[in-house]
Amino acid sequence: MEENLIIDFTPTGLIPTKSLTPHVPVSVSEIIEDVHSAWELGITKVHLHARDTQTGNPTYKKDVYASIIGEIRKFAPSLVICVSLSGRSFNKFEERSEALELEGFLKPDMGSLTLSSLNFNKIASINSPEMIQNLASKMKNLGIVPELEAFDAGMINYAKYLIKKELLNPPYYFNLLLGNIACAQADILHAGLMIRELPENSIWSLAGIGDQQLMMNSVAIAIGGGVRVGLEDNIWYTASRNTLASNTDLLKRIHVLSEANARKIMTSEEFRQKMNLESGNGRYGRAINKN
Repeated sequence: MEENLIIDFTPTGLIPTKSLTPHVPVSVSEIIEDVHSAWELGITKVHLHARDTQTGNPTYKKDVYASIIGEIRKFAPSLVICVSLSGRSFNKFEERSEALELEGFLKPDMGSLTLSSLNFNKIASINSPEMIQNLASKMKNLGIVPELEAFDAGMINYAKYLIKKELLNPPYYFNLLLGNIACAQADILHAGLMIRELPENSIWSLAGIGDQQLMMNSVAIAIGGGVRVGLEDNIWYTASRNTLASNTDLLKRIHVLSEANARKIMTSEEFRQKMNLESGNGRYGRAINKN
């Protein structure tokens, strides 16, 4: 029997702006509203990026994350929440790790961990070995589970190195992101190689950058993996780029594909059990007395 389908929802990201698409949620209230709609439709987890309340630019500030997480937890107390620790806009450890310090009802379950530096079209994401290991160590100490982001097979190899250093504990959750210009391309062979290289006790989702999102999501649904989907990675509904998507548009399409493939959506509760996370509803992060 195939696993239920993980839907890893990425509503905002760092790059999309209102000038690119009016549908991207930027303000605290917009992000909360999109997550609420996604929760009602059916998702497994959410990957949050916060934006400055005045400028709309990316921010690392934990008080902004707290405003978002606190409201989401009111209507979705079991939803698995991951906060971004990205290095594209900030590269001081104190900044990138600040959101991990939220506690209690506001504590994130997971934090993103990109496993190497890489180039995007117009900007670099700098992730030095020291930064990666420090972020992994802080998450381990705080009981927050890394969401491992790999853009090529070499990054998966680095995850294995972190496992040897006992900075990562099983089970592992990987987002495999394909189609970036400087990394693994969005085709079945690249995806298959990366999946084959994953360490034991790994759970994975496929993401496609831009036009490749639907293809990679479709492959993942067909072969038993999870999907990462949202405006963070792709603002268009069509490959011809003549129709802008909303997050709801992208999620509804995933639901149609999942139904066609006879795959039910994995609940947050099921994902929590698989990942040894606390049960939600007031208890968040890695479960006590688990790896």
